[in-house]
Amino acid sequence: MAISRALPRPGVHPWPMNSIPDPEVPERPTRRRFSAAYKVAILDEYEAATEPGAKGALLRREGLYSSHVTEWRRLRALGGLEALGRPRGPRPAHPLVAENERLRATVDRLEARLVRAEKVIAVQGNVSALLQELSLRGAEPKDGR
Repeated sequence: MAISRALPRPGVHPWPMNSIPDPEVPERPTRRRFSAAYKVAILDEYEAATEPGAKGALLRREGLYSSHVTEWRRLRALGGLEALGRPRGPRPAHPLVAENERLRATVDRLEARLVRAEKVIAVQGNVSALLQELSLRGAEPKDGR
């Protein structure tokens, strides 16, 4: 259908376009988000549809796929309305997990520092013993000279 045919004319219903759509395409499309109430309403209407083709007509009218209905049914069976309203993606980590990871890293760093300090102390002890031995040798009387 050409755009000129979609323009309002007296006595003619401009279906399927009520107005001329914006021709600009967004640079990055946004993902559609459905509220929990919307999902429940669609599931109820989908399950109430008994006439042949009514379910397909509902999906076309709402711009949905059958996979939406399948996923929403699965979520509703798992947890009801709360599961349908949960946002997509991974759940945020518990705040104590991040704190625990930070503390573990600090402990690892401090343990490595302790090992280095123990090695330095051991080397200093060996140097001290060596210097003491050398100084005692130097204090002994020398033979033949």
